[in-house]
Amino acid sequence: MKIASWNVNSLRVRLPHLLDWLKAAEPDVVGIQETKCVDEQFPFAELEAAGYFAAHNGQKTYNGVALLARQPLTEVCRDMECFADEQRRVIAATVGGVRVVNVYVVNGQAVGSEKYDYKLRWLAGLRQYLGEELQKYPKLAVTGDYNIAPAPEDTHDPAVWEGGILCSEPERAAFRALLDLGLKDSFRLFEQPAASFTWWDYRQAAFRRNMGLRIDHILASDALAAACTGVRVHLEPRRLERPSDHAPVVSEFTV
Repeated sequence: MKIASWNVNSLRVRLPHLLDWLKAAEPDVVGIQETKCVDEQFPFAELEAAGYFAAHNGQKTYNGVALLARQPLTEVCRDMECFADEQRRVIAATVGGVRVVNVYVVNGQAVGSEKYDYKLRWLAGLRQYLGEELQKYPKLAVTGDYNIAPAPEDTHDPAVWEGGILCSEPERAAFRALLDLGLKDSFRLFEQPAASFTWWDYRQAAFRRNMGLRIDHILASDALAAACTGVRVHLEPRRLERPSDHAPVVSEFTV
């Protein structure tokens, strides 16, 4: 099973890119973030024609998450019951015996800001939510844009990023707290090329210069991580005209 995660940064803008990538990469399950549309605008018909069932949790202009799968999505849940939030950042479903939770973690804006405090509270809520999910679903994958670079090697220049937003110690501690539940960062299960990133700013020719961060992750429960055979960042969509600033990440599992 190929499980993917991609922040498309507006599905209405990036739908042709997504459809082309689905055809080329043939993932079995995809967690999409930042759809930036309400449910009534979501392209269910186009995705069905491409061979994918879909579930969406959207809102106008901002946020929005979706799950796509070649098999039917069952036990679909939206948002976190343990954390009241008007922003649409979580969707979960079961696909082929695997529970997939797709998240778009709060950016946080700046260390010490109100949005940063909200991010830390939101991550604490996510830890509680995932702990409950793990009790029910031993095979669990958590796809998403986490807006956290877990370690200095996940940034193009630690001297620039360390201690700032996306790389502060409280954010990284919150990420480690998720792993402590019994989750593995699937990307780090394997030896990876140096300077492997998933996001690059649109400015300063950042993608061409590989000035990026690894902030998109697929976490896997111990039972699922044992079946992981490889993880790769797909750079091709980032090279297109008017691309998302993120690239898809794909983890493969023998389930």
